[in-house]
Amino acid sequence: MEQQGKAGQIDPWVNLAAQAIHTYVRTGKTLPIPSPMLPEWTAKAGVFVSIKKADRLRGCIGTFSPTTESLAQEIIANAIKAASEDPRFPPICEEELDTLVLSVDVLSEPETCTEDQLNPTCFGVIVQNGWRRGLLLPDLAGVESVEEQLAIVRRKARIAPDEPAHISRFTVERHT
Repeated sequence: MEQQGKAGQIDPWVNLAAQAIHTYVRTGKTLPIPSPMLPEWTAKAGVFVSIKKADRLRGCIGTFSPTTESLAQEIIANAIKAASEDPRFPPICEEELDTLVLSVDVLSEPETCTEDQLNPTCFGVIVQNGWRRGLLLPDLAGVESVEEQLAIVRRKARIAPDEPAHISRFTVERHT
């Protein structure tokens, strides 16, 4: 489940998510926080962990903003949830572990924007109306226009096309 990054290196962010999933699926336990941690892992941010199998989504869970004390904890928690709690899929089983491909997206702080300030290849989007809120990551296959991006995220949030919604955008640091 480990991916090769630039120059054949294993991306440490993806490796941490993979270790968390392996540990949880095989033992039911949460991977301990690495010590020492990479300096970048001590920061706080929202994180999404996406799992694919045969180029198809197999799980994706994340947080809009940080819910833990560090990026390392956020990656571990969201990796486990993506593997075991995504309501669209059954939990990942041990036999699947070697067939999975992971990515880890670290989100920037969302900023309020208008539709004309969106670009689906550069910015993810959050829409909100009251308690209903949806998020769509940037640069997703098949999402070619702002209109498509907003239609998808509004459906996810159960916000009708004609309902008012607060729009925010964000960038991601994608690790594969």
